[in-house]
Amino acid sequence: MSRLGEPLDRLLAAPLGDWQPIVAAWRAGADGERLVRAVEARRAGGAAIHPADVFRALRLTPLAATRVVILGQDPYHGRGQAEGLAFSVPEGVTPPPSLRNIFDELQRDLGLARPASGSLVRWAERGVLLLNAVLTVEEARAGSHAGLGWQSLTERIVAAAAIDPQPRVFMLWGAHARRLAPLVAASWRERHGLRALPHCVLQANHPSPLSARRPPLPFFGCGHFGKASRFLRASGRAAMDWSLQGTTVLAAVS
Repeated sequence: MSRLGEPLDRLLAAPLGDWQPIVAAWRAGADGERLVRAVEARRAGGAAIHPADVFRALRLTPLAATRVVILGQDPYHGRGQAEGLAFSVPEGVTPPPSLRNIFDELQRDLGLARPASGSLVRWAERGVLLLNAVLTVEEARAGSHAGLGWQSLTERIVAAAAIDPQPRVFMLWGAHARRLAPLVAASWRERHGLRALPHCVLQANHPSPLSARRPPLPFFGCGHFGKASRFLRASGRAAMDWSLQGTTVLAAVS
């Protein structure tokens, strides 16, 4: 069941590994208080809110293990679709159009066949932080929680990943995600001054059918999967294994 069934504060109290200090500081502030009140008011009013596991991306992908950050917009709003990971759907659920386009670009870029499942849990377990800018949504109401204040938390999460000196790739797909490109650079400069940014920031349109082919930054043909793996390996980190069907496939360095 993908519906949020318990108070948000109970989920916030659960262990979130090395993300915990960031989340706790946000929850203790006015932004966190307003957000929790707003979500709980909607839930108390009978709204079907998704996903059930709001902070799954943080639990599956610790900060120390994060190699790639893929930023989405908000969770899927169809019943049974959202599973707490950007763009991912549970096993047995038909992949939505944006996810199908991701798989098509993966095939074009790396030659990987479209997987049978739309679940991206394997990516999360390998260090891909699949983070939505907004972490909850009401059923059949796309973007319904976009104005509640989730971005104040997700921006802190992105900033924490940017401040850390381990080389990472930020894949920013769509206008909402691309707006955070300056945050990556600014967060690094605030902490490290003039030291060169160690991260790779890749930008493209959202993989939605409405924008995937639109210039000037079409998603189709962006080559982000191969670029990410080559950057990581050139930076001394292991290349990403983007396969989702049980076979290890590392992107070539050349």
